[in-house]
Amino acid sequence: MTDLFHQTPGNPIPENAAGGFFTTRDRKRIRYGLFPAVARPLKGTVVLLTGRNECIEKYFETIRNLADRGFGIATLDWRGQGDSDRLIRDRQRGYVRSFYDYTGDLEQFFEEIVLPDCRGPYYILAHSTGAVIALLAAPSMVNRVRRMVMIAPFFTVPDLPLSITTVRRVCSLLCLLGLGRLYAAWGPRPRETAPFATNKVTSDPERYRRNTLIYETYPQLALGGPTIRWLKAAADATEIVSDPDFMARIQVPLLMIAAGGDQVVSTKAVETYTRHLRLGSLLTIDGARHEILQEADIYREQLLAAFDAFIPGTDDNA
Repeated sequence: MTDLFHQTPGNPIPENAAGGFFTTRDRKRIRYGLFPAVARPLKGTVVLLTGRNECIEKYFETIRNLADRGFGIATLDWRGQGDSDRLIRDRQRGYVRSFYDYTGDLEQFFEEIVLPDCRGPYYILAHSTGAVIALLAAPSMVNRVRRMVMIAPFFTVPDLPLSITTVRRVCSLLCLLGLGRLYAAWGPRPRETAPFATNKVTSDPERYRRNTLIYETYPQLALGGPTIRWLKAAADATEIVSDPDFMARIQVPLLMIAAGGDQVVSTKAVETYTRHLRLGSLLTIDGARHEILQEADIYREQLLAAFDAFIPGTDDNA
């Protein structure tokens, strides 16, 4: 599988990796990875859902952590990023028509790969944008997934002067004017990696360097900023999953984990959302930045301990 996955110094491919590509109903090729448990007893499968502008390689360390706990891992690169098909001519532009395209890919991943090839029971561990996608899919996952852990879901950004509804309306207008493929923020990926001191996602310099080296070595995995259409799709999804009627349909127990020092998504919004869930509990990890699984051990170990407590992986803890 060395031709399917990409390793860099300090970030080796987990042992016995498998995977490939599946083709979606609208003819997009989606890369996926399957990684077996390396400890006993076998506890089922964790479906690992990454955030925007992430790839499978960024989670090799987390995959090994889960495999060491007796879990198999199934993961994929979302359409439009990583080694999956890009959706518009400029590969740098983060683009999607609708987050329902993501949930459709997730549904197909379950049907064609996870359910036939992976041992149950099934759990979801999702970060940021991946957590919003998981929430959007949650009503249809009730008979498939035992529990879901959501890390720093992207509901809105901190201190946004506009409501997410206003953002959606502005983006909708710009899309109607034919501007949906323009960058909404940030633009193309910089040619040189940003210094560690300027980053907002982790306080761990070694993990920061490890992750940036992935994209320096394999630039085809990298992505620039989101387009206006992507931001509209994200705002649409946020409004849908925040509707009280939709939230009442979520019957899978959820653990929401917020980063106390998050400068990328609003921790307050995560905490408010969790209070309105029927089957939701919240852990805020004080001081942690947005990418908690890429954070320093002092924060990362709190997340993994919470995961262990919430997802013991036995039939007695449905």
